[in-house]
Order: sequence, then structure tokens, then C-alpha cells
Amino acid sequence: MPKARLLLPLAALALLALAGTAEAAEYVPGEVVVKYEGDTSLRQLPVEDGDSVHETAAELREDPDVLYAVPNYVAHASQWTPNDPGIHLQWNLFEEFGIGMPEAWSLASAAGAPGGKGAVVAVLDSGVAFERIKRYRRAPDLRASTFVHPYDFVDDDPHPNDAYGHGTHVTGTIAQATNNAEGTAGVAYGVKIMPLKVLNNLGEGDSVAIAKAIRFATRHHADVVNLSLEFDPSVIAAEIPEILAAVRYAYRRGAVIVGAAGNKFVRRVAYPARANQAIAVGAITRNGCQTDYSNSGSDLDLVAPGGGVDALNTDNPWDLAHCHPDGSGDWIYQQTFRGRSVQRFGLPPGYEGTSMAAPHVAGIAALVIATGKLGPNPTPKAVQDHIQATARDLGAPGPDPRYGWGLADAARALRCAPFTACP
Repeated sequence: MPKARLLLPLAALALLALAGTAEAAEYVPGEVVVKYEGDTSLRQLPVEDGDSVHETAAELREDPDVLYAVPNYVAHASQWTPNDPGIHLQWNLFEEFGIGMPEAWSLASAAGAPGGKGAVVAVLDSGVAFERIKRYRRAPDLRASTFVHPYDFVDDDPHPNDAYGHGTHVTGTIAQATNNAEGTAGVAYGVKIMPLKVLNNLGEGDSVAIAKAIRFATRHHADVVNLSLEFDPSVIAAEIPEILAAVRYAYRRGAVIVGAAGNKFVRRVAYPARANQAIAVGAITRNGCQTDYSNSGSDLDLVAPGGGVDALNTDNPWDLAHCHPDGSGDWIYQQTFRGRSVQRFGLPPGYEGTSMAAPHVAGIAALVIATGKLGPNPTPKAVQDHIQATARDLGAPGPDPRYGWGLADAARALRCAPFTACP
């Protein structure tokens, strides 16, 4: 079963501008951009030692042949960085081998769907710390989140509260409340979460419960279904017919199925991610290398940050340059239980796995759907094809068994033309 190895107001801005605060803006040091009368080109002139850029520009403007002389101002990508205190731990969202946040958040907001608002993501897992009932309480960083159609398929009741921590962590990656000065950030913080408990308090669950939950999620209009769980790689399709039938049912009715590829480091993707209709997600480290636990194979579709240590891969230039198995690993951090108590929350270390990788892709799928990037009601195939087309190639050039189509990238998925790669 799944294993988590383990702004100033506008008026104030106007006053500042009138007060002559242009020097506060960033510009290329030691350089002035000059345009002369009758000259079709711009000139970038060096500033003499001892003079400031603004002094030099002012002197040049005194020349009647100078149309203008200004600093060479520097622009930055328009993006939003939230204030969550644990965000410095989230290399998986921001660094080179993260998934392209916060640009994606800015793009989603510009499209009218901040944080994927409008999409529904079903999380089939060990439950979620989503309500205050009996000994349970809602995770502080999920208090602003919206939960719909909760159900516990283990105890057969409408209270799928987590007592294991795995499901709360996975849900956090997808939809942790963001910019609320609490905990960490979530990929698609504006979605509605459908918490469906299919794993017990030991992180184990049977195929019947999982199949029922997939069908339930579909009937209740989930746009994305996240399956951060795995069967042993030895389990074949003929042994889990109810699971595969449920996945096909969901796919035909428009749900995007995202699954964890498995954590046995074998060249075979585990079910249910191995199903043809599912997006099978492997895991990479902070270095952009396959992890030392992530399954691979021809059925692998994408990779995403999973945390952990680099695999000992040396058979291609990419892995030779990026895999350092003797180094230490970095975890995936989200708010979940701290220790064994279901009432104490923190950002515990130790979470790594394809279980952690899959929800990154589920969150990206939700952003693509909510923003209308592919038009209204895109098919699961269209969503998968677009995320694959906009992924960043890793490993050997092109799709390969170790990294699939590459690293899922939320910013590129929202920025690039449909089904087209872009920088």
C-alpha cells in the first residue's frame, strides 16, 4: 500500500511617484539608454566613475540632440509570492526542478480562476483532517478550504477523518490554503476537495473500497481524482478488474485520473497508475534526478517532485550530471500531523514518495481545467496530452521510461498554447 517514506494604496503610490522616487526602481548599474535625434538605434552608454546613473542621464538630456536619456530599467515576471511561513521549505514549487509556481498562480488569477477555483479534486487516501468532530480537528491550514461530498469507505460513514497523516499531506500539496500566513502553500489552493477515505489508519485499503470511491467521485462530478496509493508491482490487471472498470468509468465520464507510479524502484509502474486511462506519475529529487525509490517503465507518463535521495543512474548525460546518490535527500513539506496525535499539526520531515509526486500533477490538472486553458469541459485525454506536451524534458531526449514526458510544469501548462511546448 502507499508508503510515505516517510501594496501600497494607489494614492500613496502616486504620491511617491510625484516625490521623485524613480531611483527605487531596479536598473542596470553603470549604464544609460540614450536616443539621439535622427538616430534609429538606441545607445547604451557607460557611466563614468563617480557619477550616478541619474546624474549622467540628466546631463545627457541637456544636449538638444538627445531625445531622451534614461536608466536601463529592469522588468521582472509578474508573479505573486504568498506569505505562508513554511514556503521556504517548498523547493518543489519554486526551485529549478519545482513545478513552476508562483508564475502559475499569477496566470490562473489572470484567467479568473485563482488557485484553480471552480474545479473539484477527489482525494482517495487515508482521509483528511477536514472537520472538528470527537477527537479530530481540522488542520489549521485547511480551515479556509472547501470540502464537498466527504465519505469514509473504510467505516462506511460521511466522516473520512485522517488518523494516519498521509491523506492530509497529499491534500495539502493539492489545496493547502495559501497566502494566509499559516503553514505552507498548495498548488491549486482554490479548488474544492472531495475527501474519500479508502485507506485505514495503517495506510492500507482494499480494491473494493477503492473502486467504489472512484465511482462515487465520478458520480459526484469530480474533475480530477488523485490516487496516491499503489498495489504491489506483482499485481496484474486480471487481479483487480473492479479497479480498472471503475477507472474506465471515470475516464469515460470526464474525470482526470492521476496515480502514483509506485515506490519499489522497479521497471514497472504499479496499479492503479498503470491503467491506460490514468496519468502515472514518478518522482524526482531536488536535483532533478529520478529518486532511489520511484518505479519506471513504458507506462510512466510524467514525473514531479517526490523528495528523497538520487538514484544511482549513470547511463545518460542528464543523469550523470544531475544524480548524486551520495548526497542527502530533501523532503516534501505540507502541514499534517506532528507525531502520533491527530490534534497536533506541523510540517514534519520524512515525507517522500510517488504519493507526494502525484498530487502536484493533480493540482496542475485542476488549474488547467479551471482556467479554461483547453476550453470548457476538456476531456481527460486533452488534459493529459497538454500537461505532457508542456512538461520539461528530463533524462534522455524525448519521452523515456525513467522520466516519461518529463517534469510537469504548472507555469508552462498555463502559459503555453494548447498541446505546444514553450520556454
